[in-house]
Amino acid sequence: MANKLSSLALCLLVGLCVAPVTAIQPAAANDSVASRAVDAKALASADTSGEAAKAATRKPGSTSAKGPYYVDFRARTAASWGHAFVWYGKTSERAVDVAGLTPAGDTTSYIVGYFTWVPSETGASYGDLDPQYLTAHYKVYLNEADAKRVFAYIKKLQASSPVWNAETTNCNGFIGQIAEFMGLKTPSRWIRPEGYVNELKALNSGRQIVRLSEQQ
Repeated sequence: MANKLSSLALCLLVGLCVAPVTAIQPAAANDSVASRAVDAKALASADTSGEAAKAATRKPGSTSAKGPYYVDFRARTAASWGHAFVWYGKTSERAVDVAGLTPAGDTTSYIVGYFTWVPSETGASYGDLDPQYLTAHYKVYLNEADAKRVFAYIKKLQASSPVWNAETTNCNGFIGQIAEFMGLKTPSRWIRPEGYVNELKALNSGRQIVRLSEQQ
């Protein structure tokens, strides 16, 4: 029994949605989290900045079939399982908003979060803005009217998600609620974030354009 408890404790130390492997020192990680959160409105990956450049050179009056707004379902590496989250914003702007569900606090919160609910954070976490940690993403586009509704839903979800739990209210479930609101099919939340995002894309046949129904 003692050996089983020791093994369980070891597994919990590297639980779901923890910081990337490079963030070994807690103090450095906390500093980085703060700076990443501050920069979240000013940073984006190369693919988003590339879209901004295309938009800047687009002729006046021209429109994109993909729409001027997007939600990007993303997964990144972490010490163990990884983390799933979303980027969202306007394709013609380099600024990006980040939303995801992680336990607030240090390693203790992750461990306790396997047995019960712990306080959460729903903004950018360490590594969310770093392209080198990205393992999967599925980007869909929206027109302005639908984007307003989706973005409002994301903010409402952030405000109404005060707790995290590894089994019931995890990062996959959080982004899955956003996908479901957009009318997308979603996979099981109990798989690795990378697999979740890839399966989300596969279930929806790589669909790139989303139109919300009037009933939503």
